[in-house]
Amino acid sequence: MEIGEYLNRVQIVLVETQDGANIGSVCRAMKTMGLENLVIVGDREYDENRVRTLALHASDLWENAKRVPTLDEALKDSILSVGATRRRGKFRKMSSYSPEQLAEKISSMPEGTISIVFGRESDGLRDDEVNKCAAIVTIPTSEKFPSLNLSQAVQIISYALFQHALPYVQGMTAITKERIQNGIDDISSHLTAIGYYKWDEEEKWTRQFLADMVERAGLSESEMQRFEKIFRKTENIVKFKAREIENEG
Repeated sequence: MEIGEYLNRVQIVLVETQDGANIGSVCRAMKTMGLENLVIVGDREYDENRVRTLALHASDLWENAKRVPTLDEALKDSILSVGATRRRGKFRKMSSYSPEQLAEKISSMPEGTISIVFGRESDGLRDDEVNKCAAIVTIPTSEKFPSLNLSQAVQIISYALFQHALPYVQGMTAITKERIQNGIDDISSHLTAIGYYKWDEEEKWTRQFLADMVERAGLSESEMQRFEKIFRKTENIVKFKAREIENEG
């Protein structure tokens, strides 16, 4: 498989970028590494001249960019979504990929769209936006000055992907983020039915954990159905045992 075909399934998602010049620089960074799919989240209007001046011969990425109102819309068809951020914490992911590790992970994923999400120039991605992604990627930087320009971050990660561009596994299609969420809805309903959730927000964090795990695993439709079946069967067993105890009493 050609490198271009491999990279074509990767989309760079920019969330509410503040300056059109940075979008232009991102276009240039992407195109030098063979990436062409750009998604811009938000309804901000950008100065065409600022975008095109920095994009130079990569203006076609700007012209063909997909504009969507929400991050959910941008990610709905992804089989893996990764937020680019250097901050971790209680309400963020506990571990992260380096650019090289992410490139290796993507090379092992089955066919489907991979989304890498970048936040605002001023303060990056919010906690709720990070939590919409299954994993994060962090670029190691000096503690003396850890902040990277948006286009620099895109360039570094794009370079890692380009260097690691290998044929990916074929013969299996991973389910989309939308399908994962539907599956987690079903699984959570079974957990609710057996009284699994015992404390405030346990359902929220359990759902987040399961969704992230399934997305990173790249499950196929048949695998997801078998995963759902485990929880459905568990509920049936618990109900059956409860009836047995009731009848014995």
